[in-house]
Amino acid sequence: MPFDGLRVLSLESRRSAEIERLIRGQGGIPFVAPSMREIPLENNSLAFDFAVRLFQEEKAGGDFDMVVFLTGVGARLLNQILETRYPPGTLARALRQVAVVVRGSKPLAVMREWGVPVAVSVPEPNTWREVLAATEKRPERRIAVQEYGRPTPELIEGLRRRGAEVTTVPVYQWDLPEDPGPLREAIRRLIGGEFDVVLLTTSVQIQHLLRVAAGEGLDDQVRAALPRTVIASVGPSTSATLREFGIEPDFEPSHPKMGFLVNEAASRAGEILQSKR
Repeated sequence: MPFDGLRVLSLESRRSAEIERLIRGQGGIPFVAPSMREIPLENNSLAFDFAVRLFQEEKAGGDFDMVVFLTGVGARLLNQILETRYPPGTLARALRQVAVVVRGSKPLAVMREWGVPVAVSVPEPNTWREVLAATEKRPERRIAVQEYGRPTPELIEGLRRRGAEVTTVPVYQWDLPEDPGPLREAIRRLIGGEFDVVLLTTSVQIQHLLRVAAGEGLDDQVRAALPRTVIASVGPSTSATLREFGIEPDFEPSHPKMGFLVNEAASRAGEILQSKR
């Protein structure tokens, strides 16, 4: 069964025209609010500030004796950023001089690929609590924490309470769109109950939606409004981010692709929406 006139919000940016066409093709009324734009790697100034401090030749590890990697994708992106200025392998060589902590299997796999020994592998469920527990007895106090997607204030404050000097290294590939007007309009309509379905094709979309809402003082209202809609997440990574924000997705498609997301949302949205009302 198609959307049959349901009002569908998409935060897609790069393929906004395509997803609008797909929604209309399934009988939905689309509102597409681009939520992100790509940032050139060489513009990640905080990553380069970290590199200058880590790569100091006069002492092993530079200004740091521990580096914490929270995500595999963030580790790879950090390396890509630094390779725009430094020879390949420079980051891996520097990391061999410090205690490396990884949160979960994905950054662990990256370190193995790079030949970097791992001092601490944080067990599941890989939250900030497990990171603190796993590093509790470590002696290192000059710590860099690689962040990707969202800040981790609980982890940072927990480390600082131990007397650690903590530097956050946010690495990113996406920022807010140059014109956030459609995103603000989407927030207004969402709070006003003007959407039945919300389609999310990447984790960054929900992060940016809530970031703009917080800037408008509407964060709580958006969090309250989302569960009244059908929240369709493209796959496990996006669903995990939703849950980190306390938002439970209603379903994921059988394959993590845009076309499957739209088609399966169209067939299931009416029934899910009815169960919420």
